[in-house]
Amino acid sequence: MKSIKKATKTAATEEHDVQDLVGRMLKEIREGGEARALKYARELDRWNGDVVVTREAMKASADRVSPALKDDIKRSHERVRRFAEAQHASHKEFEVEVSPGVYAGQRLIPIQAAGCYVPGGRYCHVASAIMSVTTARVAGVGHIAACSPPRGDEGIHPAVLYALDVCGADTVLTMGGVQAIAAMANGFFGTKPADILVGPGNQFVAEAKRLLFGQVGIDMFAGPSEILIIADEKADAEIVAQDLVGQAEHGPNSPAWLVTTSASLAEKIMQRVPEMIADLPQPNRDHAQLAWDEYGEVLLADNREEAARISDQYAPEHLEVQAEDLDWWLQNLINYGSLFLGEETTVAYGDKTSGTNHILPTKGAGRYTGGLSVAKFTKTVTYQRMDREATRDVAAVTARLSRSEGMEGHARTADIRLQKYFPDEQFELGTG
Repeated sequence: MKSIKKATKTAATEEHDVQDLVGRMLKEIREGGEARALKYARELDRWNGDVVVTREAMKASADRVSPALKDDIKRSHERVRRFAEAQHASHKEFEVEVSPGVYAGQRLIPIQAAGCYVPGGRYCHVASAIMSVTTARVAGVGHIAACSPPRGDEGIHPAVLYALDVCGADTVLTMGGVQAIAAMANGFFGTKPADILVGPGNQFVAEAKRLLFGQVGIDMFAGPSEILIIADEKADAEIVAQDLVGQAEHGPNSPAWLVTTSASLAEKIMQRVPEMIADLPQPNRDHAQLAWDEYGEVLLADNREEAARISDQYAPEHLEVQAEDLDWWLQNLINYGSLFLGEETTVAYGDKTSGTNHILPTKGAGRYTGGLSVAKFTKTVTYQRMDREATRDVAAVTARLSRSEGMEGHARTADIRLQKYFPDEQFELGTG
């Protein structure tokens, strides 16, 4: 492997020490309740209107969304919903007889309450509303709360609000940041205390979720958006370069990585990426320029096997493959959030409307977890039952294993059943 362009920073470089600040805010809100959360909303969100979005406000906001955008939101929702339904159908409940008379089973139980965070800030994150709320609704979550920060005096962006309504949010709060995460976790403003918190956000939102993990579940520990593209000599340099730039505009700390087996392709892309960035409008241009300058990498691999190994080491959030023999890559790549095979697809399709979820693991978390799915909103729980005859073997083994571990109390729960069910029999139950 040869490094043609090496990043000067990593995702950890820009991690500020926000733990103390966020921890203090969460403590104050937990102790001060709705009033303290509302105070933070007034100070940080600069929002003095109603926190809970009423049906009347929802309808008035929807009237400001163009028919064309409404149609696009519905079409995106439909694809995400259909994919989530297919995911749901792939998960099965079952019961199996693991030995004569011993039955073990699995149930899938939807989480009762979820909190979905939809970012505001630089962009209008309509797709994030669709991805989180739709998936929770398909999973059968009982109550779905959503929070999104206001954009000036208009409140939540009308398109975001319309998407939240279409996708089935039960309660929507005009609130952002740590205070929004705390409100959903604690069940403020008419929401139910969330069992899980999901959705992307800035470093303060991410830290609030991390600190609350345990009190509630979370989707994942998220960082800045990432893209890695694997490309061979047959790849279109213009398309590869544009896809790198398209993800770099997320923010000044969004990594964009290229792994290629072609030195000539690498040279073309090194030339074209800065040119394409220069053609972006502001503030996208500055964001993409910093991301490329400080976080962008171009790596030359000797062959496709090495390219696959490099990619798996990075475990990128978004992984594009623009190379021959796509089935080989599908079978051999293992660490990523979502995979985009061939130049006909691109990360932006998955981000917005192709159907797969765009809330994905970053910072190498693709080594051990996937993205947001119906499974994240579903508890996989187990049960067992058995007949008395089965107890003959299970109880004796349990007693012996328990005593070998020094757990006499455990052993006696087996002993007592054998004494009741088979009073005239002797069993080898181990020694304490």
